[in-house]
Amino acid sequence: MAERTYRIHIAAELAGVRVELIRAWERRYGVLRPQRTPAGYRVYTDRDVAVLKQLKQLTDEGMAISEAAKLLPQLLAEPGAGGAAVGLALPRSNAEAWRASVLTAAQAYDQPAVSEVLDEVLAALPPLKACEEVLAPLLCDVGERWQAGTLTVAQEHLVSQMVRARLVSLLHAAPQGRHRHAVLACFPDEEHEMGLLGAALRLRHLGARVTLLGQRVPASDLGRAVEALRPDVVGLSSVMNRGEASFEAVLTQLKQALPAGVPVWVGGAAARSHRAVCERLAVHVFQREEDWAHLAGA
Repeated sequence: MAERTYRIHIAAELAGVRVELIRAWERRYGVLRPQRTPAGYRVYTDRDVAVLKQLKQLTDEGMAISEAAKLLPQLLAEPGAGGAAVGLALPRSNAEAWRASVLTAAQAYDQPAVSEVLDEVLAALPPLKACEEVLAPLLCDVGERWQAGTLTVAQEHLVSQMVRARLVSLLHAAPQGRHRHAVLACFPDEEHEMGLLGAALRLRHLGARVTLLGQRVPASDLGRAVEALRPDVVGLSSVMNRGEASFEAVLTQLKQALPAGVPVWVGGAAARSHRAVCERLAVHVFQREEDWAHLAGA
């Protein structure tokens, strides 16, 4: 009896892997060698589908596809359901290894290597997991090393520009919700927007509609935008800490510019340092995981 085979789009659906990703894995890492029909179409066996499922599981857990591909002989040799690798003890790569690779490349001013690692992360992990386990912690690592003097400004910029490009790409591809609307902006004197991009990505994946205004938004312009858009919540980002008096003056100005009754949340290192100021001005400070549900209205 002939072995059952599937065209690539069916195999992708069965394995839970995008067609484009299967092709990339085959091209770059030699993952599977599908048969071809007389017309030249790829066809995949049940065993191929089982291996794709296992590779997806490994990459979802944080293993780089380059490492998972090295385990292919073991996966194919496992007895049972077509190489499903039940009970196989597998080494696991993790986010720390990716971040270390980026930092090593940054120290060598090797931007192509930084780009290659980040692309591997995005190919291996779902968007939110990539952001929360690799991209966001990586930015913290880079910032700490810059402050400690072990990375130069150029090296810090080399990484942050690559990370920002990936965050923007993820944001463009993220679903746009329809029920709860959030307007997000940085303080008028704030240039650090990475946290705001990450917040926008998280909220959109939670089903919220997001209007992202970005860096250095003047209070008067924010007020006009919120007046026109009538969002359910306003989210602000304040990273650079210029002291309590400056923080309070700016936050007061922002509150006064906004229509009455709009809930305001503020996040970032400066906001967490001045929680008492936020409480006096009836502004929520974002600081816990459960705060996402409040912001998104979940």
